[in-house]
Amino acid sequence: MAVKPAGIPDPVVAMCNPDEIATYGESWHIPLLKSEKEDYRKVAETLNRSSVDVVSLQHEFGIFGGEAGSHVLELLEHLTKPVVTTFHTVFEKPAEPYASVQAAIAAKSDHLHVMNSKAIGYLHEHFGIPLNKISFIPHGAPVPVRRERNQTRKQYGWENRKIVFQFGLLSRGKGIESLLKALAAAVHAVPDLLYIIAGQTHPEVRKHEGEAYREELMMLVKELGLEAHVRMINRYVPEEELVSLISACDLYATPYPGMQQITSGTLAYAAGLGRPILSTPYSYAKDLLQGNEELLLPFGDTAQWSSKIIELFSYPELLARIERRIAEIGRSMQWPQVGAQYLGLLERVTTGKAWSIADVV
Repeated sequence: MAVKPAGIPDPVVAMCNPDEIATYGESWHIPLLKSEKEDYRKVAETLNRSSVDVVSLQHEFGIFGGEAGSHVLELLEHLTKPVVTTFHTVFEKPAEPYASVQAAIAAKSDHLHVMNSKAIGYLHEHFGIPLNKISFIPHGAPVPVRRERNQTRKQYGWENRKIVFQFGLLSRGKGIESLLKALAAAVHAVPDLLYIIAGQTHPEVRKHEGEAYREELMMLVKELGLEAHVRMINRYVPEEELVSLISACDLYATPYPGMQQITSGTLAYAAGLGRPILSTPYSYAKDLLQGNEELLLPFGDTAQWSSKIIELFSYPELLARIERRIAEIGRSMQWPQVGAQYLGLLERVTTGKAWSIADVV
C-alpha cells in the first residue's frame, strides 16, 4: 500500500515453479520460487527495499514450500514491513505439523484477518492469540450484473433449463458423485434440470492421473442415465465469465464432504451474486447461512438432496424468496464494501493505531 501515481499497481508476489518465472513479465510482479527456501529471504529483502507500507499475506498451507508450507516463515523472519495475514484455512482442532507453522505465522504477523467468524475463537483458544489481533471481514464477491443473466443463458443454450451450478478446480472430495445421484432421483420430477460442472482439472490431479477422474464422472453420468442433464466446462474460466455463469444459474451447490472447511471462495461468490444455494453443513456454509439452515443438507443423503431440489424447482415463489434472502446476505460481501473494510484494516496497521476489542469486526 504505497502512495504512487495513479495507474501504477502495488507489487504482487507470485508463487511459481522454475519453469513459470518467464510468465511474470510485468515489473510489478515479484516471482517467488515455491520450493526454494532461500528465495523467500530474497523476496523479503526486495519488499523491504520497496515503497510499500504494508504487506498483505494470503495464507493457504499448500501454496508455500516446505513441510506444511513452513518456508513462508523465512519470508516473515526477514520482512521489516508490517504484515497482515489472511488465513484461508483455520482448523477447529489443529494438528502437527500445521499447528506449529500456523502459530509461528500468527506470532510474526502484525494482524490477522479471517473470513469465518468461528476462526477467531479457534485461533484464540488454540494459540492464545489476543482477540484484538484478529479481524473478521467477509470473503469478497463481485457486484451482480443482472442484465447479463438472460444473455448468458441464451449464449450457453440454457434458456429453457433449470440450472444447478458448481465451480472449482476438478478433484475428488467435492461431493460431485453424491449430487449426481441426487439429480438422478430428481429428473423425473424436473425433466429440464441441467447440472453444470465448471472448471479445469486441478493441476496436481492432472499431473498424477491425467483426466482419469473426469472420465470416471462421465462414466457415472452414463450409468445414471444423466447424459442430457449434465454438462462439463473443462477449461480455465476467467473471472468475468465466471461471474456471468454464476449469475445465470438457478441454484448454486456445494455438496462437499469435508465439514471442517472454513472458507469457500466459490460459495462466497454465489452469495455475493445473490444466487440461491444448497450446501452441506461445512463450517463456512454454516457461518454464511445462519438463519437459513433449511439450505444445509447432510452429505450423501440422496433422498434429502433430491427432495429439496424437486421442491425448489416445483415452487418458483419459494426459490425467489430464497434468492432474496441470499442477496441480502451477499450485499455485505461485495467488493466495494469488503475492499473498504480491508483497506481500513491495512491503514490502521500501517499507522500503528491501537486496537480495542470493539474494533474487531
